[in-house]
Amino acid sequence: MAVCEQMNKEKSVIVGVFADEFERLHCSTCELIRLIPQSKLYWQPRPSSGDFPVYSCGEHALRSAAAVEQTFGGITANLWDDPFEWTLPETITTPDAIISYIQEAAETRRRGIALLHRDTDLRKEIATAIGERRSIASLLADTLVRAAHHHGQAFAVFRLFSDARLPRL
Repeated sequence: MAVCEQMNKEKSVIVGVFADEFERLHCSTCELIRLIPQSKLYWQPRPSSGDFPVYSCGEHALRSAAAVEQTFGGITANLWDDPFEWTLPETITTPDAIISYIQEAAETRRRGIALLHRDTDLRKEIATAIGERRSIASLLADTLVRAAHHHGQAFAVFRLFSDARLPRL
């Protein structure tokens, strides 16, 4: 039995790397949100011009989690809905509410990762919301990049109003 378990672990090294990186991003985002005073949660450094949106820490954190939720909702249930409608600042108004949403997105992600038993599962192609076929590995890599981008932007905005020590990613 131990040999079979070891073989399964060896076959899912890359899946494990994705799982670890998504989890690290999740934990760091939650830590960041806990540092933000409620009055600065949706503070924007300047008004948006319309052509180039300017987001707050809270909005970037929500967009990071929404990217993860959308991808893993697509992988697990073929639901590619954009979480934009239920992640608006008017709906999620407190740091605790943002963390709650981030936790929900993480649960969706964990269910999706649990479906990937071997690294070869990452080669499987699925149809996305726009009908293109993409490998699961490609979707996960793209999602990790988008989520990390928003996470980094949340940190950048945070630094504009706080000298508090930031959690490490």
